[in-house]
Amino acid sequence: MKTIFLDLGTINASTSHSNLDADNVLTIGNFDGVHLGHQAMLKQLKASASEQQLDTMVMIFEPQPREYFAQLKSDPSLAPARLTSQDEKLGLLAQLGIDTVVIAKFDEAFRSLSAPQFADMLTQHLRVKSLVLGDDFKFGHDRTGDSEFLRHYGLPVTNLNTITDIGSTNIKGFSDNDSAQADSDYDQNAIDVRISSTRIRELLAKGDLATANHLLNRDYTITGKVVGGDKIGRTLNFPTANIELNRIRPALHGVYGVDVVVLDPQGEVIADAFQQLSKEGQSGVSGLRSHSLFGTANIGVRPSVDKPNDWRLEVFFPQFSGDLYGKTLQVRFLHYLHDERKYDGLHALKAGIQQDVVDLLQWRKKAE
Repeated sequence: MKTIFLDLGTINASTSHSNLDADNVLTIGNFDGVHLGHQAMLKQLKASASEQQLDTMVMIFEPQPREYFAQLKSDPSLAPARLTSQDEKLGLLAQLGIDTVVIAKFDEAFRSLSAPQFADMLTQHLRVKSLVLGDDFKFGHDRTGDSEFLRHYGLPVTNLNTITDIGSTNIKGFSDNDSAQADSDYDQNAIDVRISSTRIRELLAKGDLATANHLLNRDYTITGKVVGGDKIGRTLNFPTANIELNRIRPALHGVYGVDVVVLDPQGEVIADAFQQLSKEGQSGVSGLRSHSLFGTANIGVRPSVDKPNDWRLEVFFPQFSGDLYGKTLQVRFLHYLHDERKYDGLHALKAGIQQDVVDLLQWRKKAE
């Protein structure tokens, strides 16, 4: 998959067409989560491209528009929680067979584009010949751009109606191996409610992994490198892997049972990585997927250590000893235990963590 970084400050006549070697059918959006609604859009995109013998192209934004406006107001709380980081999003789009992803830098120059300027950019710089869009898509600084405008401009547009739970039952975007939780009963209870990133954020925020996973068409994961932390867990005899979130704030919080794999630079799972990294015969508790290790995760702001704006994902691996610094880990969330709790002092915090580990290991045993 080809990735193009689009910065309006660098576009000029010499960069026209971005060295693209094919014309494209384009769709545009945040694609946060790459959920079933997005997958339906991408399925239509691929069908339209095949019919016209063109390549598929997806335009996403970094930062996402609401993140940009939150930055302008210096208030991170105004930004919606992220389902997927940029790299996670690119990996999912690659899995779905997209030819080119355009990462548009969302800044003052981009948001100031008029509808005609935006359409000119698509045709002159990105070799767009037609588009697949949602029925409510708007663009341009004055919001006058829509599907009808593009058609009058000379770009054919295919509109996809809103996807609901009922309409999603025949969408197959990812392989069955990507989902650990069977949802065969879900189709019988499907409801006519729009599938959206906002709805999935709400489900994850309350720990409803089963419904969120169904709407994502895969199990929810977060991927990031292990970086140095403040070592509070080590002082409590619960050393944790502090994993980069790569987002302003995550979509879920609380204490979870997880399984974790180590990824190589290409994003592939490294076989038996934890066994190779383990020390002193402490190789941990196996997870529920191949080559994974079971862990107990805390994701949130850690109210007991008084760092209210410091979002962290920390994973403790029972019965494991080894150096994970610098490794890229993919954390799959399996079981929600409870929300974050504020403990009265480090002694109470240690007792709370210990009980969480006991409870989650009991869940792990029953899940076999």
